[in-house]
Amino acid sequence: MKKVLLLFSVFSCFSFNLFAQLEDAWVYLADKEDVTASIANPLTILTQEAIDRKNTHGVAIDERDVPVNESYITQIKNSNGITVMAKSKWFNALHVRGTQFNIISLTGLGFVSSIDFADKSLNSKNANANVESKQAKESKLEGVLTTFNYGNSANQIEMINGDDLHLADYTGTGMTIAVLDAGFPNANTMTSFQRLRDSGNLLGSYDFVNRDVNVYTGTTSNHGTLVLSDMAGYVENQFVGTAPDASYYLFITEDAPNENPVEESYWVEAAERADSLGVDVINTSLGYTTFDDAAYDYSSADLDGFTTYITKGANIAFEKGLLLINSAGNSGNGGVGAPADSPNVFSIGAVDASGNYASFSSVGSAIQPTQKPDVVAQGQASYVITENDIVTTANGTSFSSPILAGGITCLWQALPGKTNAEIMQLVRESGSQYTTPDYFLGYGIPNLELAFNNALSIVSPIEDNIEINIFPNPIEDKLYITMPSDDGIISLRIYDVLGKIINTYSLSNSSSVIDVENLSKGIYIVKIKHNDISKTLKFIKL
Repeated sequence: MKKVLLLFSVFSCFSFNLFAQLEDAWVYLADKEDVTASIANPLTILTQEAIDRKNTHGVAIDERDVPVNESYITQIKNSNGITVMAKSKWFNALHVRGTQFNIISLTGLGFVSSIDFADKSLNSKNANANVESKQAKESKLEGVLTTFNYGNSANQIEMINGDDLHLADYTGTGMTIAVLDAGFPNANTMTSFQRLRDSGNLLGSYDFVNRDVNVYTGTTSNHGTLVLSDMAGYVENQFVGTAPDASYYLFITEDAPNENPVEESYWVEAAERADSLGVDVINTSLGYTTFDDAAYDYSSADLDGFTTYITKGANIAFEKGLLLINSAGNSGNGGVGAPADSPNVFSIGAVDASGNYASFSSVGSAIQPTQKPDVVAQGQASYVITENDIVTTANGTSFSSPILAGGITCLWQALPGKTNAEIMQLVRESGSQYTTPDYFLGYGIPNLELAFNNALSIVSPIEDNIEINIFPNPIEDKLYITMPSDDGIISLRIYDVLGKIINTYSLSNSSSVIDVENLSKGIYIVKIKHNDISKTLKFIKL
């Protein structure tokens, strides 16, 4: 009898230790409240800016836009031993922390449909299944190696031809970027962001880790400030970010000292907030593969573009019309992390100032369903601005991502009728090695001016029957038209992007000139008609 009691006591201690350890899990809920009424009255769940963006790009408002039932959240918060860490309306789920026993006990609530533990072994029948050996931990904040070499940002902008968009007055005006990162110390006081603040383009902030609007003080990382500087920084004669006139939301989703799956949930929650606020572009210089607890680590097979929680959230964000740009990572041959593995996330690798592969930049593989990385930008010796207003250099795909994110935002400003998918494809097609991509540089270094011009030059095959061209493009004052000399009178109309007729002309010479000096800056459409055939072209007025 004593032996039996001893065995029972040992087993009880083992069970207690097993179930007393705190675990992370996603709790999925069965339904939502007032779904039909909310969708019928979208202003009750979304801002007007979000509704307008969705309408522009043909994105439907659906059940995923309806918030999680607050009554369900309250009941789970009041459950024994449970802490609610984050929530997601897209997944209709809560990220909770508690013992395995207490989390499993939540299944007794009628509105809980399923539970997914971050430790995947707890989701199987054999809780003691062997865990594969894990590689050395890599910080999700891409390694920042400061060299304190002062300079300006010309090379990193010119490499992607973002400066040409700036010359055409596409600097991000009217576009909104959400930066999901770690801390943003001093971004609210730095002189390098004075231009951003004075223009009213710093729209808001939130710390999803500490549940606080303050993202500027008390943080353990300056990573977000460095990242923001590559898009929004401005120092007279020293530094210009790639989207200096865009508007910005700053969100902390990264708990810098720790590596835990709850950070994925914070990210999804922030992406949902961004969507509801009408954000156009999300830049994330973070990636997830390994954690402090090896039981949570992702295997290579998990990084398939569809499996991890954050990647699934990114896929929904893309469906909602957001353009997601993410650093590929700094693990070299270790591969890209989540959510950069998603086919719907534009993943950015790194090159040096001469356009050569940076050895730390994460390499893609056949595991991802699409080419990874997508493209590259300067990430080695990239210029950034520190929280002390010092212009210096740093290394990492953390910086190639925002450099390109700002440039792509300007491109989308110039092409407002394009969808997120169309913008991504235009940038890919402008890549230096689009026809011969590889796992190091993807489609290569993009040329944003070429992407823009390619978008403007798209015509239907039947239109090519008329041999008519216009130049230059962009244009300042004179628009030149060439046409066949024997085709008689040709009708030409100029429209604005809203389809309003600006002027009509009748042309009869093989070479004609139209004065457009008085046109406002912007994109215009030229429709040329001869007999039953028409040709449509676009031009930019500077």
